[in-house]
Amino acid sequence: MTSAGTQTEPRTLAPPERRTAHVSGVERLGAYRLVTAIDGSGPIPRPGQFYMLAAEAGWGGEGDERPYLPRAFSYARARRTTAALELDFLLEAVGPGTERLAALEPGDGLALVGPLGVGFRSPAPEKRPVLVGGGIGVAPLLCLHDELIEAEAVVLLGFRSAAHAQAGALFSAAPELATEDGSVGRRALVTDLLRERLAADPAAAAVFACGPPAMLEAVRVLCGELGTPAQLALESGMACGFGACFGCVVPTRAGYIRLCVDGPVLDATQLDTVLFPGAGH
Repeated sequence: MTSAGTQTEPRTLAPPERRTAHVSGVERLGAYRLVTAIDGSGPIPRPGQFYMLAAEAGWGGEGDERPYLPRAFSYARARRTTAALELDFLLEAVGPGTERLAALEPGDGLALVGPLGVGFRSPAPEKRPVLVGGGIGVAPLLCLHDELIEAEAVVLLGFRSAAHAQAGALFSAAPELATEDGSVGRRALVTDLLRERLAADPAAAAVFACGPPAMLEAVRVLCGELGTPAQLALESGMACGFGACFGCVVPTRAGYIRLCVDGPVLDATQLDTVLFPGAGH
């Protein structure tokens, strides 16, 4: 059950094994890559859930290669075909592991475990969804937006530059954009857009957010001040995704939890801060 004890957790259980999906397409979106992989045996995930990813070839552990741990990635979209599941992942090359994943090409194997964790819960019928994303954190909001399309969700996205803001084109409805350098949309923080959006009637909205820790902390504080319910998709260093390694333990008001099994989506009211050690890894 959820922390409120009123509804079933939005969780799809992962098969307990690592399997191989095959890359069917790679699209460049400015600073990002959108990698599509065919998963022949996995279940349909829920928005906000994630996968542990590794390149099947050249990942590490042989010769002079560095042995990499798998990387945790929220999926951006999932489409069921007659024989398989198509999964989209939004990637940015920021280190050796993500560089290897971003270098995948059609035909390559993608080792994955998932879907894992607890995703977003649907908003109450009287609430209008407001989706707030920062950078690579727009990925889980994309599949959530697809699910909430009839609810006419508002989408607010913040990016560093025009190259990063190209990810906004993935949304079917035109999002409101903010960039740090003002190259696209407004020169502002996405939380500035959120404050303006909530000012008129904060009780009418339900916020769903994913992004860097500083952004999520600003969302948490703002929604707390205004009394607006908010669900935050957090990130922390993970090695297994099943709760065995305790690498993603984070503090909440009820004690420590493992983000990979009790999150990554948490109610903002569960947290005193998002700026805990290891956040954003």
